[in-house]
Amino acid sequence: MWYVYILECWNDSLYTGITNDLDKRMAAHKSGKGSKYVKAKGFSRLLHAISVEDKKEAARMEYQIKQLERNDKITFFMQHPDRKF
Repeated sequence: MWYVYILECWNDSLYTGITNDLDKRMAAHKSGKGSKYVKAKGFSRLLHAISVEDKKEAARMEYQIKQLERNDKITFFMQHPDRKF
């Protein structure tokens, strides 16, 4: 199982990523080792995660989401009510 997730950063920006271990990835982000972007901006919370079957599907969905404007990203995740936080 893979997850596509969205974080809200301290500067109100959004970060979208993928992982096969959501808890481990969140711990990595909190420690500053998850990604350069989140390390620089910090994050306040995990907004939402969507479970998908495999890494290929997760990567495809992540790319699609990253092409969207902020409000459209939020709408996309809310239309996939798999796992809210």
